[in-house]
Amino acid sequence: MPSLVLIRHGQSAWNLENRFTGWWDVDVTEKGAEEARAAGRLMAEKGLDFDLCFTSLQTRAIKTLDLALEEMQRLWLPVEKDWRLNERHYGGLTGLNKAETAAKHGEAQVHIWRRSFDVPPPPLEPGSAFDLSADRRYAGIAIPATESLKDTIARVLPYWESRIVPALKSGQRVLISAHGNSLRALVKHLSNIPDDEITSLEIPTGQPIVYELDADLAATDRYYLSER
Repeated sequence: MPSLVLIRHGQSAWNLENRFTGWWDVDVTEKGAEEARAAGRLMAEKGLDFDLCFTSLQTRAIKTLDLALEEMQRLWLPVEKDWRLNERHYGGLTGLNKAETAAKHGEAQVHIWRRSFDVPPPPLEPGSAFDLSADRRYAGIAIPATESLKDTIARVLPYWESRIVPALKSGQRVLISAHGNSLRALVKHLSNIPDDEITSLEIPTGQPIVYELDADLAATDRYYLSER
């Protein structure tokens, strides 16, 4: 049967500082790096192995994948990196401390921006310090100014269908290292979670999620590897 494991990157510097990160490129903390290594050790101990890996274009997800694979002695595995697995773009909230943002705009408004399914935050203004238009990794890509979870799903799922589904159907064992919201997109799709429930699904950092799939890629089970 097809084999799929999802892992959210280890704790990042802005996770620690409670700041909206989105597409901005921040590194993992030492705790995040250890979470990634621990995930790799756990996967090796449980006998998991992979043929192909996917990740975003963001350092925290790439490094998490590399550190986990190093623990598994699998750094040689092929890895495909794509912007469509990036975190949700938080627009004008990028870089802001979440508590300070709530104090300024109100808890209710920030909750809507963070947890509604289809209401995006205010767009990132042109010329912002967090403008990525000159970042070479996004050359030729229409960088969003902001995204809701619905918007994120709309870019993740076509990539899933075009690149990851064929790999799984060909029998390859797949590991995906990505972000809270790009992984929510996949979990929503695979587990048929309603719009109003997926926004409250918490995906912890550095914890491998195992999907057991049938031949048609329908989920027969989903669990955290640490719980089995």
